[in-house]
Amino acid sequence: MAKMQKVDLTLIDGILDEYASVPGSLITILQKTQDVYGYLPLDAIYKISEATGEKPAKIMGCATFYAQFRLNPIGKNLIYLCQGTACHVNSSDLIGATIKEELGIGDGETTEDGLFTLEHVACLGCCSLSPVMMINGETYGSLTPQKTIEILNEYKKSGGAS
Repeated sequence: MAKMQKVDLTLIDGILDEYASVPGSLITILQKTQDVYGYLPLDAIYKISEATGEKPAKIMGCATFYAQFRLNPIGKNLIYLCQGTACHVNSSDLIGATIKEELGIGDGETTEDGLFTLEHVACLGCCSLSPVMMINGETYGSLTPQKTIEILNEYKKSGGAS
């Protein structure tokens, strides 16, 4: 469930001014709001409701239906771990276990220090490099547990920017 976080709601005024009265624009509003905050704060859901006239339950239904939307903040480094067929048969589960052991998080979780969030994804489209993970858009392939640990340690050492 979404956690209540205080955010500056004026940051989405322009989005609402442009789209609130446009029929069928709810997904666009949610996408642009998530672009601003990195997730969909509960306060923003209520502001979107007021601006569009849509019930908060409908907005939450939309936000929870589509996998692209997040209801909680993500870490500074977003790790996508591929679970596609090629990665699966090449031990992506072992890489996931290594990440869990190193960072203490599983799928959909964020480290307490806010440095990492892990998300399992269906496919990253890098089958020839399997198993694969992506961190902040950077692809890492042919992973082994040791290589995964080294990559995570680089991010830890650099404070999050590898």
